[in-house]
Amino acid sequence: MTSSALISTPAAAPRIAEVSRNTAETRITVRINLDGTGQNKLHSGIGFLDHMLEQIARHGLIDMEVHCEGDLHIDGHHTVEDIGITLGQAFARAVGDKKGLRRYGHVYVPLDEALSRVVVDFSGRPGLHMDVKFTAGRIGQLDTQLVYEFFQGFVNHAGCTVHIDNLKGFNAHHQCESVFKAFARAVRQALEIDPRAATTIPSTKGSL
Repeated sequence: MTSSALISTPAAAPRIAEVSRNTAETRITVRINLDGTGQNKLHSGIGFLDHMLEQIARHGLIDMEVHCEGDLHIDGHHTVEDIGITLGQAFARAVGDKKGLRRYGHVYVPLDEALSRVVVDFSGRPGLHMDVKFTAGRIGQLDTQLVYEFFQGFVNHAGCTVHIDNLKGFNAHHQCESVFKAFARAVRQALEIDPRAATTIPSTKGSL
């Protein structure tokens, strides 16, 4: 009678991170779990930004807490940019050595008349290429110019390349929401673990 030994693989480390950023302009704490279910607790002081962060959590299946006390009596610039920076730092920490990552993600998302495309590469090289011509200067309390600053802060500190294109749309709310939903879905795709390559770095260089 023969017996076969069960082959087990080590459990993956939890992909969670907490980062705080305190300056004279903002005080921010971010907590994320990249393998969550989309639970979120968000307070940026800018209602529409919270709505967009919720899209990242819900459609990226990322548990996310963001709390920010910023100098909104001046404007939203420091708050939006610094949340992007802190969120990027949390992603970089949670991703770890990137073994097994699919690395790339690309998604098209429609929202009524708006259509956006986001392509992501967790390459270790920061780069943002964004072509979004918002049809309004503000959406609620959010200055639409600051959407670029959010993503610029994120890519610089997450160490990823992101291409964002709004291909059509005339309602600024729809344009922005389709961008954030596409970003969330592309990130979710890129950060999935590929079971066929779970122990390897997705690069011919051997590191990212």
